This record gives sequence, structure tokens and C-alpha cells, in this order.
Amino acid sequence: MEKPFHLLPQNDSPTDDRTPLMRGRSHSMSLVDVILGRRSIRRFEQKEIPKDILDRILEAGRQAPSAANRQPWHFIVLTDDRIKGRLSKWLFTKHIKNSSVTIVGCANTGLLDRRWSTIGTSIALQNMVIAAWAMGVGSCWIGGFKENEVKKLLGISDKWKVVALVSFGYPSEKSHAKRRKPIEKIVGYNKF
Repeated sequence: MEKPFHLLPQNDSPTDDRTPLMRGRSHSMSLVDVILGRRSIRRFEQKEIPKDILDRILEAGRQAPSAANRQPWHFIVLTDDRIKGRLSKWLFTKHIKNSSVTIVGCANTGLLDRRWSTIGTSIALQNMVIAAWAMGVGSCWIGGFKENEVKKLLGISDKWKVVALVSFGYPSEKSHAKRRKPIEKIVGYNKF
């Protein structure tokens, strides 16, 4: 049986487009409810994420599993408006400039880590996205950027791959549920 996690209110509807804390109820909600209710947010309130909340988001990433527990990641937390502005020049990154924080997830591409580091880093970033949503912070995963320019701007060496940029902030928009493929189109039992 799934254990509830008591930080947040229950989601009555999987199509409810508010973050858990925006719903304002006091009973518990399960982690699955948090995951099923999460939406990408691209418009943020001009409000800083408190350090204790940001630390918990980062800790959720740090606790992610990785192959052989190598933890092949490094995260750059961007709070500087000038840097965020410079990263906002591409089609899919425009909302970075208005985020409270953008986290750049980097994967080690060294000999021992090259095969699984992107997957491990992605899991860690997803942990952060889910933890943030559970605490009322929205986010948007960004894959459309020019890696060489990001690396140059942030001083990232060739040993590292930029996996994704994730913008975080308190939502100032309602993001609606997107249509999902039917489960029978994406799941097979015992064969493809």
C-alpha cells in the first residue's frame, strides 16, 4: 500500500492545474498524486525561492540513484539575472530570465561515467522537479539550448555534458493537463 506523504494537500482531480500548496487543503497527498499533478510552468511570480526550500530541492537531486552510486553530476544554480538573461535568447529558453532559479544539470563524460551519466543526471533533475512541485514551486525542463554556448558562459569543461536546464519559480500561470497517449499504446506485457 502506498504511504502518504504529509507535506501537502490531497489532489481531488488529476487535471487540477494548481501546485499542491496552491490547493490549500490540510490533508495528506501521496507522492503519486504529486507526480500525476505536476505541470510545466513557464511564467513565474517575481518571488525568491527561500533558501531552505531550494536546499531541499537540491537535496532531492543529491539523493537520486546512479549506476554504481557514482553520482556523476554537477549542478550549477543560476540566480544572477544577467546570466539568466543571456541564457534566455533561444526559442525554448525565453522564460529563464523570469525564473527565480535555473539549475544547469551536467553529466560527467569521463571513461567510467560516460555510459550512464546522462541517465543518472536526468533522474536527479527529475527528483528536483518533483520535490519542487510538492513544495509549491513550478519548473520547466529545457532541452533546446546551444550546449557549447552554455558551457562557455558558465565555464564548464569538456569533461562535462550539459544534460538540461531547469527553470524554477512560483507559478503565475495555470498550466493545463496535456493529452497523454493511452496506456495500451505505450505499455506491453512480456513483449513489445
